[in-house]
Order: sequence, then C-alpha cells, then structure tokens
Amino acid sequence: MKELFSIPNLLGYFRILMLPVFLLRYYQAETKEEYLLTFVLLGIIFLTDALDGYIARKYHMVTDFGKILDPISDKLVQGTVAIAVSFQYFWMKLFILIFLAKEIYMACMGLYLIKVKKSLNGAQWYGKVCTAFVDAGVLILLFLPDLPGIAGNSVIWLMIAVEVITLAAYIRFHRGILKSKNV
Repeated sequence: MKELFSIPNLLGYFRILMLPVFLLRYYQAETKEEYLLTFVLLGIIFLTDALDGYIARKYHMVTDFGKILDPISDKLVQGTVAIAVSFQYFWMKLFILIFLAKEIYMACMGLYLIKVKKSLNGAQWYGKVCTAFVDAGVLILLFLPDLPGIAGNSVIWLMIAVEVITLAAYIRFHRGILKSKNV
C-alpha cells in the first residue's frame, strides 16, 4: 500500500487529474494570455513526468506499480493532447491510430512479460526519445495554431515516423527477450 502513495506515484496521479483541467482551459482559451496559461499548465504536466522519474531513481522509490502508472499517465497525456490537436490537423487522426496500435502492443507485451517473467523491463532509450519527440511535436502544434499546413503536417509525419520506428524497435527488443533463456 505504501508504494501506491510514493511521491513519484503521486506525481503520476497528479498528471492524470490535470488532464481535464488542461482540456477545459485549452478549449475555453480565447486570448493569447489564456493560451499561455494553458501552455504553462501543460508544461507543468510534462515537468512532473521528468520529476517523478528523477525522484524515483535518485531516492530508490522505483516500484512495480510505478513502472505501470508512469507510462499509463504519459500515454494518457499524449493521447489527450493529440486528440485536442486532431481537430486542427487531419493527419493527427492517422497519428492517433498508430499511437494506439503501439500502445496496445506495449500494454499486451508488458502484461505477457509480467506473467512469464514476473517482472517488467523499464522503458528503453528509444521509447524515451519517442515520448520526448511526441511531447515536443504536440506542443508545437497546440501552441502555434497559425502554423502553415505544410509545416504542421511535417511535424505530424515526423511524429508518425518516430512512432513507427519505436514500435519496430520494441518488437525487435521483445523478440530478443522471448528468445532468451530467461523466459
């Protein structure tokens, strides 16, 4: 029970609870100042992601529950922001489909590895790069609403490429784990 309320996990809960606040503020924003406030709110949400990982590692507060909660909260944030952006950019719908496919694969494989290995590997470096890239991409799309179509679509297609490459890297990684004698 103690691990459910560790500081890193509380930050994960905070991120999830802030999503409706972000959406409400984003859709009600009418002035540049209101958009800036929404941008700051989203920045705080992203900052808590970096902070919870740092605290968990530095103070030895890494938990199995946290290994599940952190990526779930990350993906809820990314998915929520992507859906918000999808109303402005047609190709975001394709990004969301690929994003969902990757995340469903990751969830299923994670559950399978927990069942078989009784443990879960943390995110690989390319997963962290993908998260950072998608976060940066959606921030650009959200807060530069007057971005020319070709520039916005280029950001989206780069995000799609990073998602596909990351999915392929994880499939290869998981095949290696499944072929090893540890499974």
